[in-house]
Amino acid sequence: MANVTVIGAQWGDEGKGKIVDWLASRADAVVRFQGGHNAGHTLVIDGNVYKLSLLPSGIVSGTMSMIGNGVVLDPWALRDEVLKLEGQGVAINDDNLAVADNCPLILPVHRDLDGLRETAAGSGKIGTTGRGIGPAYEDKVGRRAIRVCDLAHLDSLEPQLDRLCAHHDALRAGFDQPPVDRGALLAELKEIAPFVLRFAQPVWKRLKKVRKAGARILFEGAQGVLLDVDHGTYPFVTSSNTVSGTAASGSGLGPNATGFVLGIVKAYTTRVGSGPFPTELEDEIGQTLGEKGHEFGVVTGRKRRVGWFDAVIVRQSCAISGVTGIALTKIDVLDGFETIKICTGYRLNGNVIDYLPSHAGDQAAVEPIYEEMDGWSESTAGARSYADLPANAVKYVQRIQELIETPVALVSTSPERDDTILVRDPFED
Repeated sequence: MANVTVIGAQWGDEGKGKIVDWLASRADAVVRFQGGHNAGHTLVIDGNVYKLSLLPSGIVSGTMSMIGNGVVLDPWALRDEVLKLEGQGVAINDDNLAVADNCPLILPVHRDLDGLRETAAGSGKIGTTGRGIGPAYEDKVGRRAIRVCDLAHLDSLEPQLDRLCAHHDALRAGFDQPPVDRGALLAELKEIAPFVLRFAQPVWKRLKKVRKAGARILFEGAQGVLLDVDHGTYPFVTSSNTVSGTAASGSGLGPNATGFVLGIVKAYTTRVGSGPFPTELEDEIGQTLGEKGHEFGVVTGRKRRVGWFDAVIVRQSCAISGVTGIALTKIDVLDGFETIKICTGYRLNGNVIDYLPSHAGDQAAVEPIYEEMDGWSESTAGARSYADLPANAVKYVQRIQELIETPVALVSTSPERDDTILVRDPFED
């Protein structure tokens, strides 16, 4: 039996929450390995809706859930999310939730800096969620982060606060803001520490034990490959590596543990925030797709930009992340369209290319080359086998896997957990 790594193969919002929840119900442990509470996953189970930002999706199904060291953790957001889920009847304790004790913390100063920078950026805004994710990652690599394990040693925090405040006070002065209130920050950390420390432990050690026992581990990514800080549409990206390779470093297990790589792919394309989007539709078709797909950000509530399926970017994402198979989601949103388009390549400066170039100017300048397919009038919603799909929907799925050079493993036909066509079982591969 294989472990499974789940990543988004577009710009995020591909429907990872439903797929991870479906897989988590068959896994023994789920671990988040990057990102922060800027990621939004929606789970619909027996008609009940659960919205997660930080907690691994397995927590709702009772699967052992872990937040790995590659995540930046807002301790107050963690508490709010735990309390909200407990209010929905989800049991959360130190038996089914573990937080890596070497996770860097997102602090109020990070949220402040995020907002100040974005406000001052003018036309250079990159569409950050304003939750302090980027500044927290900066402090991590700058070796001035306060980590979960430090919450148990707050009486000896002064040297770290010196390093942190020396950096942030200079930045805040540039924005005409007062220095960090060290006393207030320390008081806030002392207040939240007992809650976080309930769950703190060496996650890498617990994962090693789980793996040694032969259990199934599900590695859960956030955002999407096109938001990867190296491989995405830079600078309109997140501040972490979202590719599958991060599952190893962000969890504390080696690369030979990550197993089957499942890329989550929406049957059309969406994006939140600024940045290039070659197949974006700003017409009635785009409006219809957005309304049918309920395309609003789980975390921010921002309206998502919508476009036709872009095989170029998905093929690129699958190659970069070594995707074994994809889970195609939201095919039911395409029901009723007479004609459906797929982007198969780009034109750039008169030349045809089969990849998304690295330079932001070139990314913004590419023009999509489309292939048209007949749509279908029948409903695909709730289908649980290929036999339940209209013939043209099956042709669409088959054409996608040809163009992205990666097989389809799952097809999701509604937000409900069980409305899933299983073509290839990632855990049994």
